[in-house]
Amino acid sequence: MLSGPRRVAVIGANGFLGASLVDALLAQGARVNAFDRYSTPPRHRVTPDVTLYQGDLLEPGSLTEVVKGAHDVFHFTTLTGPQDSARDPMRDIATNVTAGVGLFSLCAEADVQRVFFASSGGTVYGTAPMPHTEERARNPISPYGIGKTSLENYLRFFEAQHGLESVSLRISNPYGPGQKPGTQQGIIPIALRAARDGLPLRRFGDGSMTRDYIYAPDLIDMVLRIWDRPKAHTYNLGAGAGTRLGEVLQLVQEVTGRELELEEVAVPMSFVHTSVLDVTRYHAHYGPPRLTPMREGIEATWERIRHE
Repeated sequence: MLSGPRRVAVIGANGFLGASLVDALLAQGARVNAFDRYSTPPRHRVTPDVTLYQGDLLEPGSLTEVVKGAHDVFHFTTLTGPQDSARDPMRDIATNVTAGVGLFSLCAEADVQRVFFASSGGTVYGTAPMPHTEERARNPISPYGIGKTSLENYLRFFEAQHGLESVSLRISNPYGPGQKPGTQQGIIPIALRAARDGLPLRRFGDGSMTRDYIYAPDLIDMVLRIWDRPKAHTYNLGAGAGTRLGEVLQLVQEVTGRELELEEVAVPMSFVHTSVLDVTRYHAHYGPPRLTPMREGIEATWERIRHE
């Protein structure tokens, strides 16, 4: 894709998407500064083109060397999720927002050319009327979405004030092999592990809640195309189609051959009922993305989870 090796930094390099992103960037010939806590061994490739940095996002000093000399920085980590941010909004501000602004400041000081920020396709639009196009006014109702929206706005400030270019990637609901056990994000791996272990599964509402699910390798391919030739400040990244929660859980049962024991619980107030992204801008700039059928993606995810 790109001419000559490019030095990039990936913040959150050992996470679900971050590890796949590191591998994909290496495959394109990039040299990668990989930053994470690394509480577990690297889940991405470690080659002479990868420099590992172990540290804490909340300690800005640990990021100084990571961004130094980097042409692009991918901010692909978050320290809270939609549910726990609703329980403790101050923690979301003190971690995600504060740490993100600190990172952007370091990028500006280090003359980084561009930041690619993993925003949230579902939570930033919140209760805004559909279709959720990039031009649609954002109306987040969860602290997590408010924080993502705030960081998008701060990126506009850093571009106006310091010339730091950026692209906000409004990602829908990614799933696939590699989502860590124990996380409360990602209904598909949570359901697959419940099926594997014979444990009850909490289902929010009656199963009609609708989300835009995308297989993680397809998402990373979309990110790489944007990295090669960014043409806008913001992109919705998803399948562009909604799937009801009940349909997802039915597929999980069919793929695993096991019946889920469902416990219906109330839908959190910070959740919206339907979130589907309009991906017309991405299609116009880069053409139709590769989209793995959901059954195939769930099968691949199940093969990894069943052998954990």
